[in-house]
Amino acid sequence: MVTVTTGVSAVHRLLTVGALAGPVFFASAVAQALTREGFDITRHPISQLATGSLGWIQITTFVLAGAGGLALAAGAGRVLTEGTGRRALPILVGIFGIGMIAAGVFTMDPENGFPAGTPDGPVAQTSWHGVAHSVAAALSFTALAVAAVVLAVRCARRRAVPAAIGNGAAALVLLLPMSPDHLSVQIAVNGLVAFTWTTVLALSLRRSA
Repeated sequence: MVTVTTGVSAVHRLLTVGALAGPVFFASAVAQALTREGFDITRHPISQLATGSLGWIQITTFVLAGAGGLALAAGAGRVLTEGTGRRALPILVGIFGIGMIAAGVFTMDPENGFPAGTPDGPVAQTSWHGVAHSVAAALSFTALAVAAVVLAVRCARRRAVPAAIGNGAAALVLLLPMSPDHLSVQIAVNGLVAFTWTTVLALSLRRSA
């Protein structure tokens, strides 16, 4: 009995960390967006906060969010022992977590007047770490979108219609093509949808556990 209790507690801790990843990410991002000089969400994606002398705050935020994604993946792997997605979901959420960590380690280039003092306009040539950041972020959100599709199928097969629709809607938002005219806002919306999805999944799995 002690072993079982300890195992459940460990799963609960993993899923609690996973549930906190989203709120921590957005609390940090919103606080920085409101206080960092020159930042404009209509022109600068959240990832731009990782540049400049205070960029370490957003870098740390990315890494912590990614660690939360990995904790969620580990917890999901222990809770989902049967049914559709029992193997795919933990892997896909794990890829999301790794992508978030990589997106923090590899930063964007300063451009469009941010950080303050940066020339206005796009960077003349994207650096290797800027390219790595974009690839990591794209891979991360794509993996999460596929995870939402898998969970939608799982819910549909269990006749949990509202949950299936919610997961399908989240996947649709994450898979929409990026609009160059509204890129930074769309990235922010995608981030909100992604981290809301991981939080809801973590809390749902925690109840199941």
